[in-house]
Amino acid sequence: MEAVIATGGKQYRVAPGKVIAVERLPGEKGSPVTFSSVLLVNRDGNVIAAPEALRSARVSGEVVGQGRGRKVSVVKFKRRKNYRRNRGHRQPVTTVRITKIEV
Repeated sequence: MEAVIATGGKQYRVAPGKVIAVERLPGEKGSPVTFSSVLLVNRDGNVIAAPEALRSARVSGEVVGQGRGRKVSVVKFKRRKNYRRNRGHRQPVTTVRITKIEV
């Protein structure tokens, strides 16, 4: 069984046991997390995508860790003006292990 969930403005394809990195969620290591925004469920080839059928669907998981994502380099440059700025950014992320998909 697998599902597609939406969190943090992104969509993730998940299955029980899979570990995903999502935008920062509250909670410490080992605390439970529930995603109620389920967009699609695939149950052994039987695809459920109707919004009224997915209204009660839930995806449960547990927080594996809190951290920061990979570095994104932001460069500003203006030619012939001796203007160069280099700046980095690391987005905070939460690593979640999916435990259960309920429909």
